[in-house]
Amino acid sequence: MARDAFGAQFVGADGFLDTPTFGLPPRFTADALRDCMRSWEEGRLQVGAFDEPIRASRAAYASLIGADESRVALGTSVSSSIGLVAAAIPDGSRVATLRGEFASVAFPFAAQAGRGVTVTELAPGQFEEAAGDFDVAAASLAQSADGAVLDVETLRRSAAESATITVLDVSQALGWKNVTLPWTDVTVAASYKWLLGPRGVSWMSLSQRVFDALVPHAASPYAGADMWSSLYGLPMRLADDARRFDASPAWFSVAGAALSLTWLASLDRAAIETHTLALANHLRAELRLAASESAIVSFSADHAADALRKAGIRASVRAGATRVGFHLYNTDEDLDRLLDALRR
Repeated sequence: MARDAFGAQFVGADGFLDTPTFGLPPRFTADALRDCMRSWEEGRLQVGAFDEPIRASRAAYASLIGADESRVALGTSVSSSIGLVAAAIPDGSRVATLRGEFASVAFPFAAQAGRGVTVTELAPGQFEEAAGDFDVAAASLAQSADGAVLDVETLRRSAAESATITVLDVSQALGWKNVTLPWTDVTVAASYKWLLGPRGVSWMSLSQRVFDALVPHAASPYAGADMWSSLYGLPMRLADDARRFDASPAWFSVAGAALSLTWLASLDRAAIETHTLALANHLRAELRLAASESAIVSFSADHAADALRKAGIRASVRAGATRVGFHLYNTDEDLDRLLDALRR
């Protein structure tokens, strides 16, 4: 049975608490993707039809994150986007990250070790306070494993007093959290979690200084000033804005991602955050955990994952604990069902 939420329908929302792994598409996104696949099957697909979804998704991401649209690049994954940044930092750069950080954030910098780049893992709190002592500070705004949220204001103050380049993966926050980050050098987000799109699309915002330093290692016609006149031959004719760093898009994925993201950008973001945090903190109160400003809840309980699975609740296990996430399509019914399963 479909569930209505914020003016859209979600088919699989009943008992679905696993948005930190992948989000559910609004029905209109899934319907459009089916139509798109049918046009491919029937040979009616028009390549030019994907130009508008690319543009619309870029604009929607810029709106959500508080960036200039001309400084947003389209990618295919968080790691490949951050990889461009990691490849551009000077030899010998000192990078700070959080202990236990998601691999897609930490690995691209660690892969630069041959150039003398070092990566130091710091504890939460220490990372934000010490960011200004490093050349680069890279972390997730909300942690994948347990939902812990960065102290953004401390990080901003620390970085502002230095030349530190700040790199934030907002994949586990943007969509439920009402946040803008115009001061950050780099933000990157994947489509397929809280932004309710397919896998294979990401977006990256860039400050001017990072924009100037990046090399478009994956340049293709889609990075050209005009794609259709950039198909063949040299010299290279790249766009003047962040489109020069665009990856060649996965057509069907970007078509779906644009629909979901544009819809999300039109909603009352404060209302979504209030809704998700109320559910998450109700669960924390029932489990006698401290309240938190995160829609992701991680808890250790014997056989919890088995109990939830038997009750038809979709959750996940990360870092040895059960993890659930509350998005705009979740309700008190989902929470009650989870609590009943744990009590049994």
